[in-house]
Amino acid sequence: MCINNIKMTIFGSSCKIQNIHIDRSTMLAKRIFDLCLTLMMLIIVLPFFPLIAAAIKLNSKGDIFYRQLRVGKATADKIHIFEMIKFRSMQQDAESQTGAILASKEDQRVTTVGRFLRRTRIDELPQLFNVLRGDMSLVGPRPERPSFYQQLESEIPYFSERTYGVLPGITGLAQINQGYDTCIDDVRSKVGFDHSYALSLNSFSSWIKTDLYILMVTIKVVFSSQGQ
Repeated sequence: MCINNIKMTIFGSSCKIQNIHIDRSTMLAKRIFDLCLTLMMLIIVLPFFPLIAAAIKLNSKGDIFYRQLRVGKATADKIHIFEMIKFRSMQQDAESQTGAILASKEDQRVTTVGRFLRRTRIDELPQLFNVLRGDMSLVGPRPERPSFYQQLESEIPYFSERTYGVLPGITGLAQINQGYDTCIDDVRSKVGFDHSYALSLNSFSSWIKTDLYILMVTIKVVFSSQGQ
């Protein structure tokens, strides 16, 4: 499905995005913070990319990177669609037989190396390039797949508003409190975390405290292999 068709499908839904106050100066500071920290992180992690790529290739056949369309920031007149990039953690063409489905616990499609990448969140590192391009932020709501968007919007109140004026993030309040979504109830509980995070963007002080807290917890998850 082409991106234009996906946009038309999303806009055809019945939910109306409400205007949520977000401080513009805070968002500017957040973007500068993202760029500076992302560049620093890339300097540190890029030397490890060849080793990660080799491990993926030796463990299973297929591409090193996995690209997937995601729903990004929403505004009053449009919803941004972008291509998110990750290290491949599943078997090649994992959804060729089933179509788009949510991940499950102990998902058999995940490779041996992929399980390690997911537990340590290393599979998310290529998304740093999404941050540089302006598609994502380091911290924000998890970007959802367009194929799930209408169903989630119809079943979960205020689902669309979670990314109104806010870039989706590599990590976030929802991500550090829950793992991968395995059912609608998982997504429903994450929406509450996403709206709580949006409230922190009303001022510089609340934003910086929240982002630093989320990033510190994420670092703990990475080094303790507590991810999913």
